[in-house]
Amino acid sequence: MTDARLAWQAWRRLEPLHAMIYFTPEATERYKALGLDTWAGYFASRAAAFGPASPELVIATFYNFCPAMVRRALPAAWDVTTPEKVIEARLDAAREALRRAGIHGIPALAETTALVRRAAERAGEHPQGRPLFAAHAALPWPDDPLLELWHAQTLLREFRGDGHVAALLTEGVGGLDALILHGASGLTPTVFLKVSRGWPEEEWAAAEEGLRERGLLDGEELTEEGRTLRQRIEDRTDELALPAYAALSDDELARLAELTRIFGRAVVDAGLLNFSAWGRSSG
Repeated sequence: MTDARLAWQAWRRLEPLHAMIYFTPEATERYKALGLDTWAGYFASRAAAFGPASPELVIATFYNFCPAMVRRALPAAWDVTTPEKVIEARLDAAREALRRAGIHGIPALAETTALVRRAAERAGEHPQGRPLFAAHAALPWPDDPLLELWHAQTLLREFRGDGHVAALLTEGVGGLDALILHGASGLTPTVFLKVSRGWPEEEWAAAEEGLRERGLLDGEELTEEGRTLRQRIEDRTDELALPAYAALSDDELARLAELTRIFGRAVVDAGLLNFSAWGRSSG
């Protein structure tokens, strides 16, 4: 069986390489040139693989964003640009940002890309129930070595994300509930989750009260039952991500987990994960 711990390490250590696209100014600038503000750029760029995605499709697949926030961005974004132009802008931004981080100069780039791509292509054999992943998997592979690695990690990220949504649904945890429980875990500041997901304070407070009634929260902290639920969801998410990494032998997976640390650290050290971008006005 695939080692779930090594698979998680391989994904988590490389995740900054994908995630930086949501924070780096290279992306914001290119979306602005297309007529998109910060939030329209985010929703349109991540959903563009679907084509001119409706707000309902994005609400369903992104899962934890306030619906009103999505509807302010879509479908209006498609009145000023096209999915094809947004995808091109996103790739161009990813290339420039990763070069700024020096990813192109890391000696292990080719070896790492080969391993990650094999995992991503194996994931492509399991698209059922994973709509966001499947849409991105249908896009052509980039020729640029930097973008090949970025695209591969993007596929693994969305593959895992779709599985996480399935785990949440199975446990009866809605998008807003998931945000609150995540904030209560202490892993991500609640203030960041509130700013970046757009839920009105009254809806957030009502959902918190509902979680208290379920015995999952005590005040703003997780109860033992809440911690158990979150761990069960995370464990199931890890399990659902394993089919991708079954493409690699144990030794290859261990090697990938070792290599990805270098790439993730380079992204972080270059300052590409600028979380303050989420606090900017979308006007």
